[in-house]
Amino acid sequence: MPGAYPRTSTLALTNATLPYIKTLADKGIEEAILETASIKSALNTYKGEVTNRSLADAIGIVYKTFNEINK
Repeated sequence: MPGAYPRTSTLALTNATLPYIKTLADKGIEEAILETASIKSALNTYKGEVTNRSLADAIGIVYKTFNEINK
């Protein structure tokens, strides 16, 4: 559908992502991850480590939580 309605789809994507970008800009990465559950749950990698269990299992590497990495 984005190809059929490029302007509308761009506006929709911008409206959906802008609040997260503002949070990251205002708080910084670590604080935004710690304080915003939706950002933390969407995190796949951090500091070179995989923080998403499904992704780690799919590619056969070790999974670590954000808290384990950010000690």
